[in-house]
Amino acid sequence: MGSSSILASLPFAIGIVMFGLGLSLTLDDFRRVGQYPKAAVVALLCQIVLLPAICFGLVLAFGLAPALAVGMLLVAASPGGPTANLFSHLFGGNVALNVTLTAINSVLAVVALPIVVNLSAGFLLPDGAALGLQFDKIMQVFTMVVVPVALGMLVRGRAPELARRLNLPVRVLSVVVLVGVIYAVLYAERENLVGYFVSVGLAALVFNVVSLLIGYGVPRLAGVEHRAATAAGFEIGIHNTGLAITVALSPTLLNSAEIAIPGAVYGIVMFFTATGFGWLISRRRGSRADQPGLSVQEPA
Repeated sequence: MGSSSILASLPFAIGIVMFGLGLSLTLDDFRRVGQYPKAAVVALLCQIVLLPAICFGLVLAFGLAPALAVGMLLVAASPGGPTANLFSHLFGGNVALNVTLTAINSVLAVVALPIVVNLSAGFLLPDGAALGLQFDKIMQVFTMVVVPVALGMLVRGRAPELARRLNLPVRVLSVVVLVGVIYAVLYAERENLVGYFVSVGLAALVFNVVSLLIGYGVPRLAGVEHRAATAAGFEIGIHNTGLAITVALSPTLLNSAEIAIPGAVYGIVMFFTATGFGWLISRRRGSRADQPGLSVQEPA
């Protein structure tokens, strides 16, 4: 992979990303779930229950190698993030709901990630017990995820002007970190790269498309209005792959470049699919608005 110092810095790097997320959050973002109860509950159930189950079925259907299968499930258990908020803003989603879902998902990930990793590793890997996230490793995930978010929120609450000034630089740095960890994974596995892309590329693409469709479609079937469903679609379809890759690569967590490969592939694929998804639902929405007698206003 380069050097041990790069590996050791990965938790710090994801800490920067989560700190940047915290700079955009307030306690009201957690309280706001009461304003969108149906959308929030449906989206969270899709994220926590439905996606891992579907991903598990897909990795079995595609016959992925055990480590790659665990990597896919690690992606499925990872929360959304600022990128989901950006896509939601660009394509007319309810960004406030996105921020709320990201805040809650980031906290729930501390529980969801270890459960999914332990169950999938125990079922799929011969030495799964050795790779699972035990209590001490769960505390490291907690430190990587919740503590930086809380610090970011604290800075925003106590020094809003400083938070405003830090927001853009930290966002840029977060993108650099994401690109850097993806590059690190691809470089580490460069000799097997073509084979990995052939093995996991189609599975990652299918899972990403299915995630976007479920994230939008299930809330719509439940009666959630278009903008909130759009927010849920991006929140569920766009994962924090930087977190998934860091958990996979960190020497004190899973310490496996192969498990990190699906996160790197998904992190590349999701930008293209999310753009196409946003264009399609915007176009469909626009065509409905143009039809005589139809209004874009929908009940919440």
